[in-house]
Amino acid sequence: MTRRIALVSGGTGALGTAICRALHHQGRAVIALGHPTDAPRMDAWQQANLQAECEIRHHLVDVANYEACSDALRVLQVDVGPIEILVNAAGITRDASLRKLRPEDWRAVMATNLDSVYNLSQLLIDGMLDNGFGRIVNISSVNGRKGQFGQTNYSAAKAGMHGFTMALAQEVARKGITVNTVSPGYIDSPMIRQVPEAIRDRIRESIPAGRFGQPEDIARTVAFLTAEEAGYVTGAELAVNGGLHMH
Repeated sequence: MTRRIALVSGGTGALGTAICRALHHQGRAVIALGHPTDAPRMDAWQQANLQAECEIRHHLVDVANYEACSDALRVLQVDVGPIEILVNAAGITRDASLRKLRPEDWRAVMATNLDSVYNLSQLLIDGMLDNGFGRIVNISSVNGRKGQFGQTNYSAAKAGMHGFTMALAQEVARKGITVNTVSPGYIDSPMIRQVPEAIRDRIRESIPAGRFGQPEDIARTVAFLTAEEAGYVTGAELAVNGGLHMH
C-alpha cells in the first residue's frame, strides 16, 4: 500500500517534531513545515531526526501567508504526491493584558495560529475530497477552553480552531475525511522552561497528574486520530492536559 503523506505545520518545533516522528513510525511519509527564520538550525534538526531513525522532509514557509502556502503546496505535491493528512500545529504567543496588547501582536497571533489553519486546510481539502480520504488535526490549547490572563489573542485564536474543526467536520464527514482538535495542557518544552522556576512549580502543583505533559503525549494522540481506524471520530476535541481542565 502506498504510504500516505502527512504535512505538519509548526513541524520543526518541539511539539511538531514529536508529532512528525510519531507519524513517521506510523508509516507515513512526513513533511514538516517550519518558518523561514528556522533555516539556520535545520541541519541540526535534520541530523537529530536521522539519529532517531526518522526520515522527515522539511520545507520552510510562512504559513500565515495564503499565497506562500499555495506555492509551497504546489511544489510539494508535485514532488511527493497528494497530501492526505494535515496537522495544524503552528503557533506563537505575544502575551499582554488587553489594555497593553498592541494591534500588531493581536494580528500576528491570529495570523499564525488561526489563519494558517484556514490557509492549509482550504488548499488541501479538494484533494482529500477527490481521494475519498483525509485526516485533519488542529492543535489547540487548554487556554482556548478556559482562557488565560494576558492571552486574549492566543485564547481567542485557539478557541477559534475548534470552532473551525466542528464546522469543517460537518462539511466533509460523508467523504471519508475526519477533522478533530487536540488541546494540550502545559507541555515540557522550551516555552515552559522560560517561565521562572517558582511559577513553574506552582503550575505543576495545579495539575492533577502532578507533572507537565511530554510532547510524545500529544504526538500519540495525533497518531491515533490520523489512523485509518479512527474514521468514526470527527468534530471531537481531545483534551490532553493531565486533568488541569475537565469538561
